[in-house]
Amino acid sequence: MSTARYLATVDLLRARAFPAACGRTEHGTSGPGFHIAELDTSEDFWEDDGTRREDVAAQFEAECEALAVLLSGRWGQPQQFSLWSLLERGFNGEDIPDPWNELSNSVPYVYIWQVDGHWIALGVSHWDKELPFQLVAVVTETDPP
Repeated sequence: MSTARYLATVDLLRARAFPAACGRTEHGTSGPGFHIAELDTSEDFWEDDGTRREDVAAQFEAECEALAVLLSGRWGQPQQFSLWSLLERGFNGEDIPDPWNELSNSVPYVYIWQVDGHWIALGVSHWDKELPFQLVAVVTETDPP
């Protein structure tokens, strides 16, 4: 997917109403108060010796940073927000609201902006060493916990 499509998807999600119930959409998942878009997804790494995975990780991080630069031109400098503590708090029994709970399971940190009453977050998701990377964008009205 191209940068123009990434930006168009973020704009679409900002304009779209939040659904009453969680479910899949053409871009990812949405639920009460949030949209999560899977902007790009890599191949998996079941047959990889580790070298391809490192290259793809670097590529996805670079795409995320480049998109963050473009979004910064619109909304100013983002905060970098670590999701590690949310993951740990969730493991310790705290109820972390979505989309933050879902993100914290696979995204180590996000770039985050607050725009027109919504939070926009951007990060790279990676569940496990064999599974694909995903460039994800989030639009939510739920404050980061």
